[in-house]
Amino acid sequence: PMSDTTSSDATPLLDIRNLHVGFQTKAGLVPAVRGVDLTIYPRQSVAIVGESGSGKSTTAQAIIRLLPGTGRITDGQIMFEGRDLAALTNRELQAVRGAQIGYVPQDPMSNLNPVLTVGFQVREAVRSNRSATGRAAVRDRAVEVLTEAGLPDAEDRMRQYPHQFSGGMRQRALIGIGLSARPKLLIADEPTSALDVTVQRQILDHLGSLTSDFGTSVLFITHDLGLAAERAEHLVVMYRGRVVESGPSQEILADPKHPYTKRLVSAAPSLASRRIQAVRHHEDVDVFGAGEEFLARAEEREAEAESVAARSDFIDIRNARRVYKVRTGGLSSKEIVAVDDVSIQVAKGTTTAIVGESGSGKSTLAKLFLQLERLTSGEIHFDGKKLGGLNRAEELAFRRRVQPVFQDPYGTLDPQYSVGDTIAEPMRVHKFGSQKERSARVRELLDQVSLPTAAKDRYPSELSGGQRQRVAIARALALKPDVLVLDEAVSALDVLVQGQILNLLTELQTELDLTYLFITHDLAVVRLVADNVSVMRRGRLVESATTDEVFDHSTEDYTRELLAAIPGAGFQFGV
Repeated sequence: PMSDTTSSDATPLLDIRNLHVGFQTKAGLVPAVRGVDLTIYPRQSVAIVGESGSGKSTTAQAIIRLLPGTGRITDGQIMFEGRDLAALTNRELQAVRGAQIGYVPQDPMSNLNPVLTVGFQVREAVRSNRSATGRAAVRDRAVEVLTEAGLPDAEDRMRQYPHQFSGGMRQRALIGIGLSARPKLLIADEPTSALDVTVQRQILDHLGSLTSDFGTSVLFITHDLGLAAERAEHLVVMYRGRVVESGPSQEILADPKHPYTKRLVSAAPSLASRRIQAVRHHEDVDVFGAGEEFLARAEEREAEAESVAARSDFIDIRNARRVYKVRTGGLSSKEIVAVDDVSIQVAKGTTTAIVGESGSGKSTLAKLFLQLERLTSGEIHFDGKKLGGLNRAEELAFRRRVQPVFQDPYGTLDPQYSVGDTIAEPMRVHKFGSQKERSARVRELLDQVSLPTAAKDRYPSELSGGQRQRVAIARALALKPDVLVLDEAVSALDVLVQGQILNLLTELQTELDLTYLFITHDLAVVRLVADNVSVMRRGRLVESATTDEVFDHSTEDYTRELLAAIPGAGFQFGV
């Protein structure tokens, strides 16, 4: 790829000048992008980074004139090979979209039609982009596209539907569609945000090799600054619709100028994890201000390691095994072992992270502890009492003491319940106090999770993702539990919001002596919050140790592979 320092000598492939985009509402035009300038050269990779609402995806959609709803370009030029895309007719744009500018959207499941085969959808893309003509040639090219995208047995995959693909396979299919005409520019909007880190790395490695082979320029849209710096030569940082900083990736990470960029660099878990590692190895590192919180926390965990080890086990999972019987047709069936002989101990007041890829069994293990799934064999003890076969009173007592917080707060909050009703619901179910006492407790909980009292009258649709997750945490704390089971509780959030929630969880743990079972595929987050780590793969426990031992001294190949896949893990601070 072209060096960022010499790209100014070439002719730009894409040159955006003073772009303004707004959305029409009843109250008038609401600006979403304000005066954005952006240049991409041939064979160059550029990343736009920023939180939700910063205008990064709107900028990308404006390039190919696919703005949602009432969105429209109100000013500026989008020069692509000397032509202003903002001034083209729809017919002229059709010759550019797909054929010259490819697009990979964020969510593969909602962007692939569930009732059409993957092969049909790839063939449609090939036809519309005119990268092949004639039925046989189109079909052959479609098979070639899926093969190039890294899908094994592409001929057979053509006949399958999106639900028969894994998340990584669906994303590969979308990348194949985006590159089917070998365009000069590919726009990739959060192309791996829903994927495990190892699958993410495979997808991005493959995308990098394909675009390099085809000579394609790439525009990445992402909120993960560590990922952006690893995959793009040039970074563009957006905040509230404006570009606040732009330059070579290494320079921006090593010396961010704008306060917002400094916050992004400091909050990115992958970079914070790298800083902790650098300090452990006595490297000369600038910790970027707020990053000191994570470093201090890591030092505290190290100092507490001996006292933690001496505590009795609060949660004791012994030789847990969960087997599902799946029908394969007719009367025949097969067994799938989701959790296979797993033993994990958790001390009171500590955080144990259970990590692994999708399908590793980590969420199933959490459900077994929550008594939402039954053990096939093994035992689970909580605070000295064996779980399983609890009567109604014992089960209610257990559920008061152990509460879950799930990945998608919007999906787990009733849209017809106000925030106050949502938080009060567990108290009503468990007959906790009077109406007046419950109302007082709701106000207390809102304060604990740093939400204003006025938020109690709002509804989930009126809240941001981070605010919804705060409500979910407040609801989980309503009954004053001893344990929170956090299942991918921050994976769907922007890095800044993620950092706020992680800080909140740490403060609450200290204040309320909470015990956390933290389920995640993101080892970068684990480094910031966990005392101990249990790594799972294909239902089995690969290793279980303190966080520092896993990160700094692991001898397990699979764990080392997960660590190597953390975005930005290879970035050298001070370089």
